[in-house]
Amino acid sequence: MQELVEWKNRPGRKPLVLRGARQVGKTWLIKEFGRREYNRVAYVNFERSKELQTLFKENFDVRRILTALQIETGVRITASDTLIVFDEVQEAEGALTALKYFYENYPEYHVIAAGSLLGVSLHRDTSFPVGKVEFCNLYPLNFAEFLKAAKQFELLDLLNNKDWDLIRTFKDRYIQLLKQYYFVGGMPEVVSCFVENNDFNEVRTFQKNILTAYEFDFSKHAPNEVVPRIRMLWNSIPKQLAKENKKFIYGAIRSGARARDYELALSWLIDSGLVHKVCRVSKPGMPLKAYAEANVFKLFVTDVGLLGAMVDIDKKSILEGNRIFEEFKGALTEQYVLQEILTFQDLFVYYWSTEKSMAEIDFVIQHQGEVFPIEVKAEENLRAKSLRSFYQRFHPRLALRFSMSDFREEDWLTNVPLYAVYHFMNSINKQ
Repeated sequence: MQELVEWKNRPGRKPLVLRGARQVGKTWLIKEFGRREYNRVAYVNFERSKELQTLFKENFDVRRILTALQIETGVRITASDTLIVFDEVQEAEGALTALKYFYENYPEYHVIAAGSLLGVSLHRDTSFPVGKVEFCNLYPLNFAEFLKAAKQFELLDLLNNKDWDLIRTFKDRYIQLLKQYYFVGGMPEVVSCFVENNDFNEVRTFQKNILTAYEFDFSKHAPNEVVPRIRMLWNSIPKQLAKENKKFIYGAIRSGARARDYELALSWLIDSGLVHKVCRVSKPGMPLKAYAEANVFKLFVTDVGLLGAMVDIDKKSILEGNRIFEEFKGALTEQYVLQEILTFQDLFVYYWSTEKSMAEIDFVIQHQGEVFPIEVKAEENLRAKSLRSFYQRFHPRLALRFSMSDFREEDWLTNVPLYAVYHFMNSINKQ
């Protein structure tokens, strides 16, 4: 919301493209922003407005487009106090291209475009207005936002203030809430359901509905010949993350599978926002992208709660813990940490390992000309052989370990409690 307000007030503002997976709350966010900040909102969902799906095929005359929008929405559009919203913009051929003409000829209008499958549509011969739009990414709620939704304001303030001694006093409460977040995740509808009813069975039903909707998208929007491979790759991700070495192996999808067989399926899932690809870097040099290996990577899904739902982890396993759950706990924890890091748009995330994977760092991030290694521990196990090896070899200014242990700073390492990842990363991001 804050970023949208900044966009509205920015001189030289361009049309905004809001990206994010289906059901992360894009439509609600835009409508609420419009309600708060504008007198009127001209909202069009091109998935539902069949008449307007052909609006941009004839030409890109903005005056003609505005007339059609006013007729469709019943809203009188004025440049100064009306927000124009193109939702599910990928469903109308040429709608994205039209943003260029708004920017070049009528920059005084406030236009936001959003869509769940925007990334997918851009690879279907869609002309994209490069340099004529701005971007904003929306992700599921992070743990801090989950605490806010659950009205845990005092515990949230404590994390904001970084009073580590007092935080330690309430450690058990933070851990219990974090376990709840592992199960519930950050999809807005699921969080709302949990906060209102505190019913984990109902939470799982909502999560399963979302997963079903994703599978429906595979069939509806992806090329028919690719759909079975999308489904197989998608369903293999939890199994891949459960391995000690979480590097994605195509052979784990099915025997004899090769990268070229699944390239389109992987691209579709990444472009739809359902999957995050974290590439290996051979060396933590600057910039990290120069050392990234596109064919060696780990895959994560969009939300930690959905990851648990994909493998039907029951609430008792997460909230109380049991031996059966031990192996998968690391997968959930890495998924959680990645989501917290992705909250910050200026952080670039990779992972590092030696050639034979004798040592591995779960994540390495690049920020303002520096590279920071991050080791993730699901419990209080504080052995950090790989992290120490990395530190001795590359001498980063800051080496981070996220675990259930309390905050402490050592000569070469800073241990951050898992429930404080966002707040600690926020302080780094502001430096």
